[in-house]
Amino acid sequence: MLDSPLLVADDLALSFGETRALTSASVQVRAGEVLALLGPSGSGKSTLMHCLAGILAPDSGSVTYDGRDVTAMSDVERSALRRTEFGFVFQFGQLVPELTCLENVALPLRMTGARRREAERVATAWLERLEVADVAAKRPGEASGGQGQRVAVARALVTRPRVVFADEPTGALDSLNGERVMELLVAAARDTGAAVVLVTHEARVAAYSDREAVVRDGRVRQVELAR
Repeated sequence: MLDSPLLVADDLALSFGETRALTSASVQVRAGEVLALLGPSGSGKSTLMHCLAGILAPDSGSVTYDGRDVTAMSDVERSALRRTEFGFVFQFGQLVPELTCLENVALPLRMTGARRREAERVATAWLERLEVADVAAKRPGEASGGQGQRVAVARALVTRPRVVFADEPTGALDSLNGERVMELLVAAARDTGAAVVLVTHEARVAAYSDREAVVRDGRVRQVELAR
């Protein structure tokens, strides 16, 4: 694992109307590590993740990715970054219901210009890796919750992103399926060298991380874990 920070949030502040979501929030994500953003509901952890990913623009402060100022990028530049170098796993998967699971995983590659046959070849390999090749031809609604979330993980990793943002990735799963999703997500990210920013309020999920950053009242306290 590299020690230099790949993604840095510095002194972020963000309000939604009269509600202050972030106050002087700073955090660093190292290349190849799993960082857990921990905190209760409403603490600001998801808002911080969205700023790190360039989805939300802070009122003040900066986000730097690989030496580039994300907060100074245009919407088009941030969208390109999310397509090519960032991957996303959400609590409820957010797969496209009209597409098959294989087509869902292939979609990010198709959006970057890959031909259908090549995109589906790579997507198939990821479905096999995430142990859900048997649902390739099914639509998301025909797969179980655990299977659907593994498909979502495959979709997030198919472009081999440098950072994967996982927002409560096990929140809709039972404990057994949640454990397996986390095992597969972390193992695949480590194999590809991707950093993972993991938003959770569960200690058992945060246990998969290398470091924790506790978010409370829009502020961040970073914790080094002994491994």
